[in-house]
Amino acid sequence: MSKFELKLPQMGESVAEATLTAWLKEVGDTIEMDEAVFEIATDKVDSEVPSEVEGVLVEKRFNVDDVIKVGEVVAVIQVEGDVADTSGGDEAPEAVEETVAEPVQQLEKQMTQVQETVAVAPDFSSSERFYSPLVKNIAKEEGVSMDELEAIVGTGKEGRVTKNDIMAYLESRSNGGVQAKAAPVQEAAKPTQPAAPVQKQEAEKPKPAPMQVGAGNEIIPLTRMGKLIAHHMIESVSTSAHVQSFVEVDVTNVVNWRNKVKNAFEAREGEKLTFTPIFMEAVAMALKKYPMMNISLDGDRVIKKKNINLGMAAALPDGNLIVPVIKNADQLNLVGMAKTVNDLANRARNNQLKPDEIREGTYTVTNVGTFGSVFGTPIINQPQVGILALGAIRKMPSVIETDKGEFIGIRSKMFLSHSYDHRVVNGALGGMFVKAVADYLEAWDVNREI
Repeated sequence: MSKFELKLPQMGESVAEATLTAWLKEVGDTIEMDEAVFEIATDKVDSEVPSEVEGVLVEKRFNVDDVIKVGEVVAVIQVEGDVADTSGGDEAPEAVEETVAEPVQQLEKQMTQVQETVAVAPDFSSSERFYSPLVKNIAKEEGVSMDELEAIVGTGKEGRVTKNDIMAYLESRSNGGVQAKAAPVQEAAKPTQPAAPVQKQEAEKPKPAPMQVGAGNEIIPLTRMGKLIAHHMIESVSTSAHVQSFVEVDVTNVVNWRNKVKNAFEAREGEKLTFTPIFMEAVAMALKKYPMMNISLDGDRVIKKKNINLGMAAALPDGNLIVPVIKNADQLNLVGMAKTVNDLANRARNNQLKPDEIREGTYTVTNVGTFGSVFGTPIINQPQVGILALGAIRKMPSVIETDKGEFIGIRSKMFLSHSYDHRVVNGALGGMFVKAVADYLEAWDVNREI
């Protein structure tokens, strides 16, 4: 008998911790390989964590609602056979006979073998997709590259790749059904002398005094998602240098065109035509024109994104927000955009989004006009560098210029509020981008076919 430690796996970039939301197994329960043991939640998605071994659950290290760091041991499973004991027990290790014969030559020989044979294992931390520890081990042992793993269609919950999926892929590859992609070989890291630790004495931050609750006041604890969103917002404000640009847009042509075609569109497509897909199309076109808004900042590197994936902030019934992502938004026509927007919005409100549908966003749009706001100063959704707030459409008196002179008329207008990261986006780019969105909307063809 031996014990296996089930740890919290890496759930994607920028995710360092998760909240334990439910135990699916109790102490004493038998667990099958790749069977879910507990559920966790991050500020991006809820997910189950499976076991990579068969055995019996003997210990639970955390309780529901505890916050767990990536890599921490969550459960201990007792297994049959010679699985390595990772539980850190008190048994003393057996003494190992020391050999001193030719240590230098032996070390040189080992380094030579490593340099000749080592190949870098897939870097799972670079993927937004979740893989169980079992699948990761199989991929490493069988030499499955990251590109191959990403291409495997998962049959597990929420599209997860299971043991059967990767084994079927390996069988197909061995039969010549797919071409294996070799993982890149990198030079082995040279041993370096560890630097002496630097002692730093940091002043403790003063703790805020507890707030006095007056008689008759109600205390409402933050929900799990509320806590995660609050943390995410504070982190974004402390990370990015937020700057805003505002543009007023005349959307009279858009309003008149939509009023003209919306009933026929709904009768033909079975979908409502809202303003949102029109605005999303305008943003996608502006991102194609100004691709340096479609970036992320990673330390001192700028990562220019190939795909235009638009995040669409959606309000939930409990007052929280979630941001489903429209993948490759610039490749959708207006019908496809309308169907995608409606589908994601409906499933977001019913908590039916899949993990892949809230990942890999490159720019975000939020419609503050839904609640009557004229404009706003939205907080950037990290690690993106920009977010656009759509204000309410209002009928306003406006100066209209014509060949015969100027006169006052009633026009439908709105404000676009653009927040961007001033570390990498200067005022000129931030202003030109939001102006491009406005120009696209003001030039809307009232005779456009859909």
